[in-house]
Amino acid sequence: MGRNTRKRRTPLATKAIAASAALALGGGGLIWANFYASAHESNNNAWGNQTKAANAQVATISCPDIGQKLTSVPRQARTEVDGELGNLDRQITDAYQRLMTTRDAQARDASFVQNSILQPLKDRRKAIIDRIKLEINRVGGSAPGSLDTLASCTGTPANQTTAGGQQQQNGGQQQQNGGQQQNGGQQQGNTGQQQGNGGQAGNGPVAADFVDITKVQPNVAAKPQKSGNASTGVFITRCGVNANKNHNTDNVIVAPGVTNGAHHLHDYVGNQKVNAFSSNQTFLQGGTSCQNKNDLSAYYWPVVRVQDGTQDFDQNADGGGKEGNVGKILTPVQAQIKYVGSPTSKVVAMPQFLRIITGDAKTTTNGLANANAHWSCTGFENKVQLTTQYPICPQGSNVVRTFAFQSCWDGQNIDSANHRTHVAFADANGNCQNGFKAIPQLTMRLVYQVTPPTVQNGVVKNAFAVDGFPEQLHKPATDHDDFISVTTGGLANKIANCINNGQRCA
Repeated sequence: MGRNTRKRRTPLATKAIAASAALALGGGGLIWANFYASAHESNNNAWGNQTKAANAQVATISCPDIGQKLTSVPRQARTEVDGELGNLDRQITDAYQRLMTTRDAQARDASFVQNSILQPLKDRRKAIIDRIKLEINRVGGSAPGSLDTLASCTGTPANQTTAGGQQQQNGGQQQQNGGQQQNGGQQQGNTGQQQGNGGQAGNGPVAADFVDITKVQPNVAAKPQKSGNASTGVFITRCGVNANKNHNTDNVIVAPGVTNGAHHLHDYVGNQKVNAFSSNQTFLQGGTSCQNKNDLSAYYWPVVRVQDGTQDFDQNADGGGKEGNVGKILTPVQAQIKYVGSPTSKVVAMPQFLRIITGDAKTTTNGLANANAHWSCTGFENKVQLTTQYPICPQGSNVVRTFAFQSCWDGQNIDSANHRTHVAFADANGNCQNGFKAIPQLTMRLVYQVTPPTVQNGVVKNAFAVDGFPEQLHKPATDHDDFISVTTGGLANKIANCINNGQRCA
C-alpha cells in the first residue's frame, strides 16, 4: 500500500471533544453524549419533562458502518472510496461535537437532535454515499444498491447503549464459527454512574463490564477432532513485549495515509517501521524486534490501560486523552506469538504482505458478528474465555488477552475492500469452506499484571480497559488485533513446512 495523498484529518479544536470518527472499517460509529441535566426531576415540571425527552433522544447516535458493506470495490477506486469513508467519519465527528455543545438546546427542545443534528447528518451522508457510488461505477464496478438506505443515523437512549446491543457472556468458540458467539447470559450495559458511561474519561468501562472469573461457569468448547491429514506442528516467533514503547495511533491497513486513523494507541512488535504512510517496500526495510530477523511481520494491537487516576504521555494527544483513552499504559509481561496448523488438512504458506484484522473495533455499532475478543486469567484459560466482560482475576492470577486469527485464505488476495472477505474462519469441524485454503493460524497471547478492579455500589474502581474509539465505550468486545505478513529468506515456507511436518520450531 503506497502513500495516500488524500487530505488528512485535522484534530478537534477543543479537549472537550472526547470522541471522534470511528475509522476502523469506515463510515459508521456511535456518538455518545454525556448529559449533566438530571433525569429525576418531577413529572409535574415542564423542564423535567423536556430534560427526560432530550436524554431519551440524544444519548447515543448510531450510524450504519458503510465500510462493512463495501466488499467488492475495484482497486482503481479504493483510494477515492477510502477518502470518502474518511469524510463520513469526519461528519460523525462534527455531529458529535454539535451534540456535546448543544446540551441546553437539547434539554429545552425534544426535537432538537432530530431536526438540528440527525437530519442534517443524513443529508450530508447521502451526498458522500452518492460520491462513493460514482467512484465505484466510474471504473466499471457496481456499487451495492443498499448504500442509499445507510444514510440515516438514529438516536438511542443511554440505557440501550450496550456493546453490540445484545452482548452477553461468551462461550469461547469464535475461531471455529466465523466470530458468531455462543452466549450464556448476563447482558452488558451501562449502570448509571457518571451519567451512565463511567470510566475515568466518562466513556467507560462500567461495573457491568467486569465479572469475577471464579464465578463464571466453564464455557470453553472442545477443539475439533484431528483427522489423519492434520497439520500438527507449531512455529513460535519471539518478538518481545514492546518494551521500547513503539506506539502510534495510525492503522495502515484500514486507513492508509491518514494520521491518527485508528483514533486509539497501538503496541507494535515485529516490524519497526509501521505507520499510516508505510508501504510494502517500507516493511522490507523496517527492521524487526523479532529474534528471527527474517520475520519482518507487523503485529499490533490496542494498548490496555489501567484507570487508577494516573495519566500517560498522550493524555493531551489525539488518540489518547483527547479521545477518551486515558490512564496508565500497561506493557504486557508476556507476548507469545505462534502459528499452528489445521485439524483437517495441511497448510499453504502465507502470501507476502497478507493483511488480516481479527475482531471488530466497533462492536457497539456493528454487533458481535465479527467479535473475536478473548479475555481470561492465568489458571482459567482452558475453562473460561470472555468476549463481553473483562475478568476480575483472583490473587496471584494475571489478565490474559488471546487472539486466534482467521486461518482460511481465498488463495488470491492479500487484502479486500472491507479487509475481511479475503480470509475466513474455519467451520466448527476445522474445515475451510468455499474453496478457501488453510494457512498457518496466527495465535497471540498477551499477559498483563493488573491490580484487580473492585466493584462497590455499582461503581468499578481501578478499572482497566482496552483502547478504542471513544463512542464504543471501551467495551471488552471491541478488542481486536492486526497483522501484516512480511518475511524474507524463505521463512513463510519454513513455517508451513514445520507445521505440516508436525514439528515444534522457533
